[in-house]
Amino acid sequence: QVQLVESGGGVVQAGGSLRLSCAASGRTLSSYVMGWFRQAPGKEREFVAAIRGGDGRRYYTESVKGRFTISRDNAKIMMYLQMHSLKPEDTAVYYCAAASSPGDVSDYRIFGSWGQGTQVTVSS
Repeated sequence: QVQLVESGGGVVQAGGSLRLSCAASGRTLSSYVMGWFRQAPGKEREFVAAIRGGDGRRYYTESVKGRFTISRDNAKIMMYLQMHSLKPEDTAVYYCAAASSPGDVSDYRIFGSWGQGTQVTVSS
């Protein structure tokens, strides 16, 4: 089992930036798919971004393309989500996740390990 801990959330004005971090422990994650999901009040969990372990290929949901960047540091077992040009609709609890099996990276069901979440609030 992989333990994941997110940090870096907070309150920011629209147009601002935040960087989320995800610290992993328990095992090497270099072969894992790592991802970010978010959930706003009253809404379903939503895929945000993912990065594969082997080739580092990145995936983004359409609404964050060009504004968010996902990255990982396998040596430090860390993952990041750099968020720019934040909008009020980005407000949510953000979760990092790890998947050891292949599959659709936008499907939360392939991710077996989850962090506790960090709140991001974007004010207008």
